Amino acid sequence: MSILTLIIILALLLTIAVLVTGIGSMAHGEEFDRKYGTQLMFARVGMQGITLILLFIALYLASG
Repeated sequence: MSILTLIIILALLLTIAVLVTGIGSMAHGEEFDRKYGTQLMFARVGMQGITLILLFIALYLASG
């Protein structure tokens, strides 16, 4: 398994962790959600973007 594959798996797991934390925050509500809910969802979008970029890099390298 290449280092790029490990980095992609790590990025996927971090994306899932941020997503689950954000959903749990919204479900629970209260002060934590008001304070960090928007930041968590922006972090999720950022992690998804990073993961997609890494996947595109892996596809580019595999095709060349």
